[in-house]
Amino acid sequence: MCERYCGTVSPVASSSLPRARVSRSALRAGAAAALAAGGTVADLRADAWGHGVLETARIVAEAGFSSIRVDAEDVEALVAHGIPVSASAEPDVDPAILYGLPGESTPPAMTLVGTVMSTKRLQPGDAVSYGYLFRTPVETQVALVTGGYSQGVVRALGGKARAEIGGALHPIVGRVAMDVCVVDLGDAVADEGTEVTYFGGTGAAQQELTTWMQATGLTAAELVCAAGEQSLREYIE
Repeated sequence: MCERYCGTVSPVASSSLPRARVSRSALRAGAAAALAAGGTVADLRADAWGHGVLETARIVAEAGFSSIRVDAEDVEALVAHGIPVSASAEPDVDPAILYGLPGESTPPAMTLVGTVMSTKRLQPGDAVSYGYLFRTPVETQVALVTGGYSQGVVRALGGKARAEIGGALHPIVGRVAMDVCVVDLGDAVADEGTEVTYFGGTGAAQQELTTWMQATGLTAAELVCAAGEQSLREYIE
């Protein structure tokens, strides 16, 4: 990732890729709120906005929607699982409510998390990442974290977004690389294997998706779709 700090790091193994963690309970809460708001047809196109169409469709069907809009290529498989869906019904549910996107009171259904691969102490003037766009103004410690632009951590986030480590937000510095990025820990300590939250969850990074939208010019839908489809997706209750 960077000639100085990351040049000797081995390629990121698939098991070390960031994870798009989808909460079933959050999806249930979003589905209930969307129904209460008067919606009847849920929008589960684009792989349920990156949340996984099969699992999300099961939850939405159990919630009692009258119809579920999916992409045409998903209809046969979902019907085979006993889930009534349509490729033509017109959605009237606000997806922001269903998926807990910024601006809504429902909890975020997706949390994007990475892992600290290593840490390094840097001296004033040391640089990180391609092009040396970031040089440390003071002595600091940085962490190499799984998650890059090939998994939906958009390149434009370098120097503009933060990640949660140990309950606190720390800036992403330098250019975001293909599979990794660098987080400035300052005086904080993070061991190898420590979990890093980019957005979502219940902690300090819960609303960081808003920062991503501002930094990239992309919509919340575009960002969660990319993260959900390009990272390793997992489900929790």
